[in-house]
Amino acid sequence: MSPTRNLLFLGLLLSLLGEFAYAQPVAHFYKGKTIEIIVGFPPGAYNDVYSRLLASHMGKYIPGAPTFVVRNMPGAGSFLAVNHIYKNAPKDGTTIGLGSPTIALDEVLETDGVRYKARELGWIGRTNSNINILATWKNSLVKTIEQAKTSEVTLSGTGVGSTTSIYPIVMNNIVGTKFKMVMGYKGSNEGMLAMERGEAEGHSTSWTTFYGMHPNWFVDGSVNILVQFALARHPQLKDVPAATEFAQTPEQKSILEAVLSATEIGYAFFTTPETPSGRLEILRDSFNLATRDPEFLAEAAKMTAEIQPVSGEKLEQLVRKLGSLSPVITEKIKSALMQK
Repeated sequence: MSPTRNLLFLGLLLSLLGEFAYAQPVAHFYKGKTIEIIVGFPPGAYNDVYSRLLASHMGKYIPGAPTFVVRNMPGAGSFLAVNHIYKNAPKDGTTIGLGSPTIALDEVLETDGVRYKARELGWIGRTNSNINILATWKNSLVKTIEQAKTSEVTLSGTGVGSTTSIYPIVMNNIVGTKFKMVMGYKGSNEGMLAMERGEAEGHSTSWTTFYGMHPNWFVDGSVNILVQFALARHPQLKDVPAATEFAQTPEQKSILEAVLSATEIGYAFFTTPETPSGRLEILRDSFNLATRDPEFLAEAAKMTAEIQPVSGEKLEQLVRKLGSLSPVITEKIKSALMQK
């Protein structure tokens, strides 16, 4: 064999050996390891439910069968947890996070408290969309968005940065509704109770929370659903208009679609920046398998936790699309989010 051929053969051999050596650690890295899922919210709500459900099933699909633990790190609308995962958590694929579905939009809008770059996170997958609905109690005179344009409607809200208030405020500024936010409720459970007691006419929160806590309301007519905050109508809400349907101009539609992109991101899980690509691939594959597992789906059904999974690759595309918004549209979104 000529010297040139010897060199080519040696180069090919070293390349193959390198690929084999790289693959081995990826396949065996998780053996004996613990994967921590950090939830940016308190225990009890669906963010916590989806995280613990995933922790119970995902490990069996990862080579080495690592142990999963869930830790709640509430604070600053989940920024505390997301900032920690971005800056401080080990960048080795042993930390998974779940934050607010608006974290990518918050970065684009330069919201106070953002210390991360959403596009640099390793997006793993989504268990479910996170569409919101806006409902009024049965005795309210306002039962449609058109009526909400002419009559003021008081809504119970949890805070200025929460989607319970963000989406109604955007509707006021873009569509011309007259929703008046009554802030200070500690969560959507309190907000729904306030509506039931007559302290407010309505409330806006996730469909998952609404239906999970009070499924009977949608059977006995206790509430009127005015709108769903989603890019398209949810299969269970085919007769309820999506907020994007009220746009009167292409610009209005662009603003609404950007704000409501959070509903598509939904209950999305991610890992740290710079996680080795092989490990991210394993996390994505195991997530996809877990969310199709019959035992996983049966357990989710018992918890009234709807499963509409989306891949990490699709989430990555959504986040990058948000990051490419024009400065003009970004400024208009900021204006639309301001309570006037």
